Amino acid sequence: MAEERIVAGTLHGDQEFEAGLRPRRLAEYIGQEALKTRIAIFIQAALARNDVLDHVLLYGPPGLGKTTMAHVIAHELGTPIRFTSGPAIERPGDLASILTNLGDREVLFIDEIHRLNRQVEEVLYPAMEDFALDLVLGKGPSARSLRLDLPRFTLIGATTRIGLLTAPLRDRFGVIAHLDYYTPAELARVVLRSAAILGTPISPEAAQEIARRSRGTPRVANRLLRRVRDFAQVAGEGVLDLETVRRGLELLEVDGQGLDLTDRRLLEHLARRWGGGPVGLESLAAAIGEEADTVADVYEPYLLQQGFLQRTPRGRMLTPRAYAHLGLVPPPGLLPGEGEPRA
Repeated sequence: MAEERIVAGTLHGDQEFEAGLRPRRLAEYIGQEALKTRIAIFIQAALARNDVLDHVLLYGPPGLGKTTMAHVIAHELGTPIRFTSGPAIERPGDLASILTNLGDREVLFIDEIHRLNRQVEEVLYPAMEDFALDLVLGKGPSARSLRLDLPRFTLIGATTRIGLLTAPLRDRFGVIAHLDYYTPAELARVVLRSAAILGTPISPEAAQEIARRSRGTPRVANRLLRRVRDFAQVAGEGVLDLETVRRGLELLEVDGQGLDLTDRRLLEHLARRWGGGPVGLESLAAAIGEEADTVADVYEPYLLQQGFLQRTPRGRMLTPRAYAHLGLVPPPGLLPGEGEPRA
């Protein structure tokens, strides 16, 4: 399968590492079983009709495999895939250049599609709906419109914030799919598969320990595997057993619930500085030195899912479980199982 990266350049560091571990077929893709079943049906139907697959929108927290799923879809279709991102397409002309260079039935993947500006979106509407590009030539009274036919293609968009997509853009996707957090059992399979590809011996118990602390996210699981592999190579015998993994994760300051140093700082600031909340997102982000979008997209979803944090109309608040995890005493009136102080 041919691949071409548009605008964004080459892969480096963790991205290159993750790319080497990506599955190529749906059968190799671990987790997201319901989504895989639906995608397999849609792909099979499109191939049987000798038609293009309808446009696909993938959304969910970072690291759950949206880009990987785009690779898999293209490979199952037997077509090339091209990559770009919403922030990289600054002008309508950038998008027009990409679209006119697509081949027939190619897949175009746009990451962070919610960050497309409105002028670019206007060019994308007819391209998605009619496989055509509307151009305006000239200015003033002499301006005239021109419609160019485009090859039939499949657009795959990925976003962590589907609420920021405009309704006209969202409605043009025929397949809208949410990626869920992974279970520890699924993540253990991810770790075992990645370790086998890397040629790193690992025990099932060690894989389960990494999975348990990976925040339900394959990207985190693979990153932790990479770091404890380094630890085992330097401080151990290169074999990842349970004890070595636990020592490595302790060095990385990842606790038994998968919370890292920033997660705990966020919870501790809420507990000690604001008495458990409520506090606004901007204030909370400033206190820990992070962007508000980073807190909302990267840290909050897992803390909310695990019951450490809750959103209220007045702001973010800690739960009794968060106090227990931090070893702190909750304020009077906050009972186990409750998130709001009693009146």
